[in-house]
Amino acid sequence: MKKRLAFPIAICLLLCLAVKASAQDSVKFHQKAMKIHQKGILVDTHNDILSIEMQNGIDPGKLQTSGNFDLVRAKQGGLDVQVFSIYCGETYGKGTAYKFANREIDSLYALIAHYPKDITLVRNSKELKKAVRQKKLAAVIGVEGGHMIEDRLDYIDSLAARGMRYLTLTWNNSTDWATSARDESRRGAPLPHKGLTDFGKQVVHRLNDLGVMIDLSHPGEQTFYDVLATTTKPVIASHSDAYALNPHYRNLKDDQLKALAKNGGVVFVNFYSVFLDSTYSRRNNPYMRAHRAEMDSLMKIYNDRDMATIKLDELHKEESDKVRPPLSLLIKHIDYMVKLIGADHVGIGSDFDGAESYAQGMDSVLDYPKITEELLKLHYSKSDIYKILGGNFIRVLKANTGK
Repeated sequence: MKKRLAFPIAICLLLCLAVKASAQDSVKFHQKAMKIHQKGILVDTHNDILSIEMQNGIDPGKLQTSGNFDLVRAKQGGLDVQVFSIYCGETYGKGTAYKFANREIDSLYALIAHYPKDITLVRNSKELKKAVRQKKLAAVIGVEGGHMIEDRLDYIDSLAARGMRYLTLTWNNSTDWATSARDESRRGAPLPHKGLTDFGKQVVHRLNDLGVMIDLSHPGEQTFYDVLATTTKPVIASHSDAYALNPHYRNLKDDQLKALAKNGGVVFVNFYSVFLDSTYSRRNNPYMRAHRAEMDSLMKIYNDRDMATIKLDELHKEESDKVRPPLSLLIKHIDYMVKLIGADHVGIGSDFDGAESYAQGMDSVLDYPKITEELLKLHYSKSDIYKILGGNFIRVLKANTGK
């Protein structure tokens, strides 16, 4: 009996040793990824927390139990630079949109004044790097929607003076001088114009002169190519994905990505489930129907569909998580674009706090290290990971501001 047992026991010992070695290798790999993550400068080019703050009166300087961002978790997740989106919807028009933009900027100024040891406003790459050395979050201002300049060049001047470092030429709504991706893709009555008007070209020139980056995430294809034919500086797409992987009008087609790279620009990958995954809505619709009554009640409390959905998903986390696309799909978008246009032209623009659902595992600013680890698994070099994490943004910022 003893001789018969010897062989199985030996196998068990070998298996235990193999499992232990595998676990040790996994820990070492994670440590290597974290070392790279901490050494790089991590930039996220799109976050809507200021809108949430104004709606709900939260304090992003303190640890929050819901939502995607606060200064505490940002530090823990290794976030060095955050572009804060200044946003208002299309219901804000002339006479109200510019004022609202300034109110949101005021809220960012107030946050900085309240937490001066943790966060500071930066306007160029030199100030950005100084903030990183001081271990403060470098705050950058991005204005999401050209309707907030209310067709006035002097409003561009004023917003730039307050710190605006990119302007998204349209949101989903077109302006009188630039057409949006949503409107260009819609079937129906023809648009009054398509692409940039002569005034739109003046806007591009003024942004170039002021060192403000032009953001092409929301504008339509015609506007996209009109801008590239007009600008003298590299442009960005602050929060978009690959159309080839998901043919959503907000994503960029291969030819657009190639043109962006030729311009020296950068596309920043969006974490939003709808933009990542063409099958997400088909999975999500039954889930939402099953909880319609609850959703109606939450809408009465929050008066905002995104906020109500976020709360619903928190209440049914296990169920809602199954609906979300896998983290691997987010990485696939990054990898696809890197293979198409190179690691010099891809970055991170989460859209945190601006949507109701993200890829699995990307729940907050705590989760950025997962991207570094996944890129390392794909054998990305350290230098390419550093570029994607933030180096590419810093390059384009410097190319626009001159310093």
